[in-house]
Amino acid sequence: MSSTNRNETRVVVTGMGAMTPLGKSVGEFWDGLKNGRSGVRQITAVDPLSFPCKVSGEVQDFDPTVRIDKREARRMGRFTQLAVCAAYEAMESSGLDMSKEDPDRVGVLMGSGSGGLPETDEQATLKVTRGVMRMSPFYIPIMLINMAAANVSRTFGITGYTNTCATACAAGTQAIGEAVAVIRRGTADVVLAGGTESGICEIGMGGFSTMHALSTWAGAPSIASRPFDKNRDGFAPAEGAGILVLESLDHATARGADILAEVTGWGVSSDAFHLVQPHEAGRGAIAAMKFALADAGVNLDDVDYINAHGTSTPTNDRIETMAIKGLFGEQAYEVPISSTKSMIGHSLGASGSLEAIACIQTIRDGLIHPTINQETPDPDCDLDYVPNVARESDVKIALSNSFGFGGQNACLVIQQFTN
Repeated sequence: MSSTNRNETRVVVTGMGAMTPLGKSVGEFWDGLKNGRSGVRQITAVDPLSFPCKVSGEVQDFDPTVRIDKREARRMGRFTQLAVCAAYEAMESSGLDMSKEDPDRVGVLMGSGSGGLPETDEQATLKVTRGVMRMSPFYIPIMLINMAAANVSRTFGITGYTNTCATACAAGTQAIGEAVAVIRRGTADVVLAGGTESGICEIGMGGFSTMHALSTWAGAPSIASRPFDKNRDGFAPAEGAGILVLESLDHATARGADILAEVTGWGVSSDAFHLVQPHEAGRGAIAAMKFALADAGVNLDDVDYINAHGTSTPTNDRIETMAIKGLFGEQAYEVPISSTKSMIGHSLGASGSLEAIACIQTIRDGLIHPTINQETPDPDCDLDYVPNVARESDVKIALSNSFGFGGQNACLVIQQFTN
């Protein structure tokens, strides 16, 4: 579950960085979201003829050497490169100067579902075609799931608390929540936290395809991801990274930081039910939302907006809707909900951190991004999903949901900062 409650140590967001199918910065990402623009395109990372799913949300024209030394970049998996590049933007936007910080009081907490899966695919092929001794000597440090956190730490000289969450689709959200706990208990003053993923490769596509989890939409790629729509048929695989700079309020105030929002609550739970299907009554999802709201000291009627997990799979969207109604009751029909994945696809371990950024931008701009591709109503998904067009709204408190394989659930409460 969550940490105990909201205590005297408040945790605020002072910087953000994003690498997404809609652009390689928070500004480009948010501009695409609020304008209802899709970043889902025909897949290029693998041969589209080989799989029933023909679409993906890929970070376009990504050149890691814009931020990372060429030699260093070659020794990083793509998921790590995305994380380091997003961390650069987050650090720059925060104004944090590591030369003025005690590096032992700064930490890193990353989330990822699969780590270096494309690199594993590549080296497995090389093993078969050329023999095991032709594999890269850097394969192990490239593919290990902890290496995003390790390389962010190395890049910025951060020597404090470091960890990695590997809770599938909940990983980015849980990493942010765990970072809040680290700051609350006094282990660090600052934590770079978020999620990263780059798993679009033959192994990844093959695995999800045989599970029948991916969209097989044959029309325009931009319409493939359609959360809560009656004709949804699976998620669009995606990649990306989202990083937040989290600080104790005292630390942020002392250095005169621009405070973007406050993370007031977090909660995690387990369905203890099925390998890949959510609990049929949404039990774990309800528990995680309850834990997060209780941790924040927020009542149900205080919630102004929910950023849904909203994957565009038939089962997930129906059960998430059921869970929201199970917790909020009739009030569920009054709370606007939207799915960021309708525009960028499902980036697994990175999705929750990107959705946290979307929540922060929603609070700051007073604008809720839409759930695009809402064309055919589904009687099982009958809430207000902000269909197709952004909506002006004074959002002070947002709830962000992430529900992963294995029944691993994580939720955040993000609020407008007030003294």
